[in-house]
Amino acid sequence: MIILGFESSCDETGVAAVCTERGLLAHALHTQIAMHREYGGVVPELASRDHIRRAVPLACQVLAEAGLGLGDVEAVAYTAGPGLAGALLVGASVAQAFAWSRGLPAIPIHHLEGHLLSPRLADPRPDFPFVALLVSGGHTQLMRVDGVGRYALLGETLDDAAGEAFDKSAKLLGLGYPGGPALARLAERGDARRYALPRPMLHSGDLDFSFSGLKTAVLTRVKEAERAGGLDAQARADLAAATQAAIVEVLAAKAVRALKQAGLKRLVVAGGVGANQLLRARLDEAMRPLGARAFFPPLALCTDNGAMIAYAAAERVKAGLATLQAGQHAFTVRPRWDLAELCAAPA
Repeated sequence: MIILGFESSCDETGVAAVCTERGLLAHALHTQIAMHREYGGVVPELASRDHIRRAVPLACQVLAEAGLGLGDVEAVAYTAGPGLAGALLVGASVAQAFAWSRGLPAIPIHHLEGHLLSPRLADPRPDFPFVALLVSGGHTQLMRVDGVGRYALLGETLDDAAGEAFDKSAKLLGLGYPGGPALARLAERGDARRYALPRPMLHSGDLDFSFSGLKTAVLTRVKEAERAGGLDAQARADLAAATQAAIVEVLAAKAVRALKQAGLKRLVVAGGVGANQLLRARLDEAMRPLGARAFFPPLALCTDNGAMIAYAAAERVKAGLATLQAGQHAFTVRPRWDLAELCAAPA
């Protein structure tokens, strides 16, 4: 079965074609970073309007690159939530209209399930079961994944997520949008040992996270520096490096603890923060003493993308968890949607 997938939950428009037998056929992505940069963050109305402009041309591009015609598509998938309501509505509307026009089934997909399964698009791909570290946007969670739709929450952030800690700290350092990648680039020139920053909940004994205290500590260091004349270029790089090191240390330590508690040897890292090179290196290093292995999605698929949505739909189809009934095109989107609602009963 060939599935055309649409992602439009925030500031990226993604479209992809996936075959349930052959995997990813083609994907295309448009990012709105340049448009939102002058505002210092995502403007929801502008994001929605841009999705309207991009969705159909990207779909045409994907079909052409995959060598497909409209008649080859057998189902359509789209992100139904969580995300920005207006942005979600654009992708859902385009997908449902396409499905209605061709008499095809439309499959609503949970954005985080797309991220959760996206490392299985890599080669080699992780087999089930595994522990997943999901670090995407406002989400930082550890989950046990026993199969498609079989997820158990092990721990999550109690306040700010890791991505928010990166972005908010970057803003305090005067870096542009998006803040996380900018902070990581600046950190390459810094000495993480110069500033002592907290590692919140590092020794809590559980698998939950908290990053709001780290953000406050960065703010305190910035204010101290301003009273002393301000941060020079090297100090900014050093503080960026210290911030990144603190976030990565907590994420790596909790991931190791989760693997030990679950008794598993496979760790999957998904979401935008999964592109961070220091995090990848630390996790690879931490796996060796455990005889375990870390799996990451391809760098191009760490951010929001249509490939993960189409692939999640394909996996749900193969697992018998997707409704493939054409002609039902009433739909809704869910800006807030708990992934636990998708979970199938344990086998």
